[in-house]
Amino acid sequence: MTHEHKVQEFYDSALHCYERFMGDRWHHGDPDAEAAGLSSLEACQVLEQRMVALSGLKPGGRAIDFGSGIGGPTLYMARFASASFVGMTNNERLNARARERAASLGLSEQVTFLTLDDTGYKDLPFADETIDVATFYESVCHLPDKATLFRELSRVLKPGGRLVGIDWLQRNFGDYRTEAQIMKFMGPVNEFICIPAHGTVETYSAMMREAGLEVCIARDLFAGVKCWGSTPDEQRQDWLEYMGPEAEMFRRGKQALDAAREAGVFTVGMFVARKPS
Repeated sequence: MTHEHKVQEFYDSALHCYERFMGDRWHHGDPDAEAAGLSSLEACQVLEQRMVALSGLKPGGRAIDFGSGIGGPTLYMARFASASFVGMTNNERLNARARERAASLGLSEQVTFLTLDDTGYKDLPFADETIDVATFYESVCHLPDKATLFRELSRVLKPGGRLVGIDWLQRNFGDYRTEAQIMKFMGPVNEFICIPAHGTVETYSAMMREAGLEVCIARDLFAGVKCWGSTPDEQRQDWLEYMGPEAEMFRRGKQALDAAREAGVFTVGMFVARKPS
């Protein structure tokens, strides 16, 4: 079984857990918005607005969202930008839920959701230079061949088009400097949350450049501090007592992620890259 298919099966189970605890937003929110007291949902919306602004997406533009989950960010960005979106994932169960949400919002003509084959990210079904903007929210981390996805996104972007997104990363922090020290905490995260390996700000930037993109922004959203964003204290015990599908895996994943957050070696990076004109 390929790793990509394991990710598909992971999200078959995660749908119940993630929707219960996180609704339709499965990514971190804007750190400044959270620090100002906004809710997790509001902070996610602030970040999505920032990403649209950084992308330069115009009304009537055409965008794709890789790893679109059950469609929360995709639908919000489409309405905010007055642009069309295609959300993509290899999980039809997630896409079916996303289509239901699109229909309930009257956005079925503006936003569609495409189910890729497990390795469909290596050959995206779009012609060269036909997409204005590509986005991703904490999804690329699940791929074993991240570099190929970035090459494909570069291929389909129009000259001047932009790739914007955020993703889970690892880093050195405090006393944890070596790969072995970091992997003591990140290894269990990889195991229980179905991630082949985490990149860094530097490795993601290098892959984007190798794909022919100009990297405009590549930064740690939690530089110098532990990344506890979007994990409300009141929910932690609920996660540890979760009793849905694959409950033990999700409880252990939560414990592993909390340990990596506390060690400081887990973070989230923000990226904006442009295809040269």
